Amino acid sequence: MSLEDHLGDILRKARAMSGVSAEAAAEAAGFTGAEWNALEESGQPARQPAFAALASRLGLNAAKLEAIAHGWLPTPKDLSTWRELRPLTTTHGGNAVNCYLVWDEVSREAALFDTGWDAGPVLAHIADNQLQLRHIFFTHSHEDHIAALAPVRGQFPKAFLHSGSVHAPVHQRNRPNDFIHLGSLRITHRDTPGHAEDGVTYIIGTWPDDAPHVAVVGDAIFAGSIGRGFQSWELARQKIREQIFPLPPATLLCPGHGPLTTVAEEKAHNPFF
Repeated sequence: MSLEDHLGDILRKARAMSGVSAEAAAEAAGFTGAEWNALEESGQPARQPAFAALASRLGLNAAKLEAIAHGWLPTPKDLSTWRELRPLTTTHGGNAVNCYLVWDEVSREAALFDTGWDAGPVLAHIADNQLQLRHIFFTHSHEDHIAALAPVRGQFPKAFLHSGSVHAPVHQRNRPNDFIHLGSLRITHRDTPGHAEDGVTYIIGTWPDDAPHVAVVGDAIFAGSIGRGFQSWELARQKIREQIFPLPPATLLCPGHGPLTTVAEEKAHNPFF
């Protein structure tokens, strides 16, 4: 799977984050205006930009930015140690979004993290693996992450909803010390607003050691990029630093778009940090 954001997307986000015009960014890169516009659109530079000056102007890490320009990708993830984790991707209007199904191997109780656009793959995996969906967790309430809720709830009306939104019914809102057990799995959460006011990261660990192995991060962070700061760019980066990066380096990060990555890979390669 390719990165959610190509080089041009990253640069466009960084301009929005830092309040830099396209003209000023082009000048820092040593590009003409036409060359810069083509770069933001395609992600393919016509020639080598001045990465150090450009990254400095946009508040990015130059070496990490250059690595992405040269094709960096996170290593492919072997999920054989997580047989009960299924990333599912659905697409609508060219927008591909990930959701995640996790379950306990013994009890067959399952939790769904976001729904994606289409309930079909989720319901098929539930049926194929003879699961009972007990919980639905929302990383945030943007349409692409909740679009298939109605058909999923139609088949599993007793599945409990968990949300960070203040607009959700009180009994569905995440509480500070909530934890959910699915057999040997334990699910907790950390608030990660910035991309969305109700942004939440869900941590899946194993009980009784409760070591965090997986973090479903929604659009807080992508492999090599971050979600657009619709609420606040600075808050978005702050929450990643405070709530996601302190997790163990090998923690698997499951983003709302693009490939799986890890805490260690994002610390080493994400140009926003």
